[in-house]
Amino acid sequence: MAKMKVLDTKGKKVSDIELSDDIFAIEPNVSAMHLVVVNYLANQRQGTQSTLTRSEVSGGGKKPWRQKGSGRARQGSTRAPQWYHGGIALGPKPREYGFSINKKVRRLALKSALSSKLAADEMIILDSLKLDEIKTKEVVDVLTAIKAAKKTLIVLPEKDDIVYRSARNIEGVKTTLVNTLNVYDILNCDTIVVLKDAASKIEEVYA
Repeated sequence: MAKMKVLDTKGKKVSDIELSDDIFAIEPNVSAMHLVVVNYLANQRQGTQSTLTRSEVSGGGKKPWRQKGSGRARQGSTRAPQWYHGGIALGPKPREYGFSINKKVRRLALKSALSSKLAADEMIILDSLKLDEIKTKEVVDVLTAIKAAKKTLIVLPEKDDIVYRSARNIEGVKTTLVNTLNVYDILNCDTIVVLKDAASKIEEVYA
């Protein structure tokens, strides 16, 4: 099992923790991670863009001029795509961009992302993060003490509004819970800070 040191908020080692090889030390599957990231980004798209077709723009009920004899090209409506203020041909319409992925692939991708962070020495295990009041400076001091990168993901075992609200104004720092942890956030950060209880919970959920 992979052994990691557990740090306190001052950046000092307080103990060691053994992490499951089945979750934190597998061979990363790049294709699975790529598929899940593409899926995540696709699901974020609203797909509400829309253009008006010739049947939806106002006007154009009357034929502009007679079919023959005028010397001009035949026209049936002033709202055809080639006309100024005409409808848009083949323009975007509302659609759903999201798609589903096999559950096993999602789990493999998450384990791969966690394993890649651990292998790259970009994971820090923090003993606890308890704040008495909402104080951004305290979170900044903790991240500085443990030598976290500017772009950091903090994984909490359960909802903590004080920590969340203290960290949300720090540029590049994001907090998440074990049950909302996703591959995109893991790969998008330079350092992932996992609380000790959160690490145990991850093993419990994904073992």
